Amino acid sequence: MSKPKPLERPCPNRSPSPHPPAGPGNPPGPAERVLPLRRPGRWIATALVLVLVAQAVHGLLTNPFYQWDRFAYWFARPVVLDGLLITLQVTAYSAVLGLIGGVLLALARLSANPVLRSVSWTYVWLFRSVPLIVVLLFLYNFSALYPKLSIGVPFGPAFLTFDESRLATDMALAVVGLSLAEAAYAAEVVRAGLLSVDHGQHEAASALGLPKRYQFTRIVFPQALRAIVPAYVNLLLGLVKATSLVFYVSLLDLFGTVQSLGSTYSGDVVPLLLVATAWYVLLTSVISVVQFYVERYYARGALRTLPPTPLERARAGLRDLGVRFRKETAR
Repeated sequence: MSKPKPLERPCPNRSPSPHPPAGPGNPPGPAERVLPLRRPGRWIATALVLVLVAQAVHGLLTNPFYQWDRFAYWFARPVVLDGLLITLQVTAYSAVLGLIGGVLLALARLSANPVLRSVSWTYVWLFRSVPLIVVLLFLYNFSALYPKLSIGVPFGPAFLTFDESRLATDMALAVVGLSLAEAAYAAEVVRAGLLSVDHGQHEAASALGLPKRYQFTRIVFPQALRAIVPAYVNLLLGLVKATSLVFYVSLLDLFGTVQSLGSTYSGDVVPLLLVATAWYVLLTSVISVVQFYVERYYARGALRTLPPTPLERARAGLRDLGVRFRKETAR
């Protein structure tokens, strides 16, 4: 004997649907169109930003004070390119030496040896506290404090003595000063990246009986690079702009060349400053592009799908526009 079905009570809060459910006797009605949520504030902010950008571009292009013809004249002059080459050299040498020093300092900071930890902490604390211009000026006058340098037994005989003034060229002073400061900041970036690696990775590598050097170079450091690369590229961008300070140690880099030309051609000060600005923006933009691809490379295995490249985004945008155009023309 089957149980009687309970009676369905109408819900007082439910309004009757204008379209009854589709069934054998009711054919399906027209599909309801979902309207997107209106956001007038977003459109107002977009219009305001576009107006401000258009005004800024108009003022930049039409103001005769900028002298864009002189900017075009100085932009690729050989004297400016020579200063740009010096900037690139100082940046490259300082970046490599600073990263190597930062890795060594970070390993010393994480070491179980109290002497290494203390020396590393003192170095990082000192060079993060002293302004870079002070470091460069101190090195520039270093030969007055120590005319000769020697290697030997402390308070004993010297085995090797050399003249510091012959080795301290302007390029060497700039590279050493920037590398010393860069290593202090890079040490904290590398240390933070190494600490971000899960401790289970260390335990698994030790359980496999791998040597310490192999554990660091093949397991720990590649994973730490995912956290190191973005932060270190920020340091690298700051290093590119910090090279303008080597002008104070008599090294004519890009900024120093522009400064000397501006003192000679006083009427072209603004165009020359715009030339330096354009080159610095171009250099930092190239480094940012390289950063994107390096981060994308080391993101393999950590993300399910890699972020699309700018070319892939452009292709996807063109594909969407094509689909929308075909839909509009098919109506």
